[in-house]
Amino acid sequence: MAVLDELRAIEERDGILQPKAVVEFARNPETELHSRFEWDNEKAGDSHRLWQARQLISVQVTYLKSKSDNVESPAFVSLVCDRNAQGGYRSIANVLSDDDLREKMLRDARRDLNIFKRRYQNLVELANVFQEIERVLV
Repeated sequence: MAVLDELRAIEERDGILQPKAVVEFARNPETELHSRFEWDNEKAGDSHRLWQARQLISVQVTYLKSKSDNVESPAFVSLVCDRNAQGGYRSIANVLSDDDLREKMLRDARRDLNIFKRRYQNLVELANVFQEIERVLV
């Protein structure tokens, strides 16, 4: 059974797909999902702490001066170019003040808009939003 088939089977069984149920299912070494998880607790613990650090970084906010007010913004951003290398985060103030980094962030934003559009393309209620996205992407 393929991974997608196993995920669908869990959803059909439970009515909703929850991560805890996926992990429980994947404990069986005979499943396709089993190989997608780290079962060594020491390695998994380190991976979990890295995930916690990413979460901690992502919730930090700063206030950036706009034309009319101070705007709350994430204090750090993760650019795709950095994720493709060794990973890491940059101060939003540094990114916005550097033309090259700002252009990379804009490229990332356009990519995210395309992802949003693909994810929600079936919602006709968002047709006007999609038209505006197309205008911005051109």
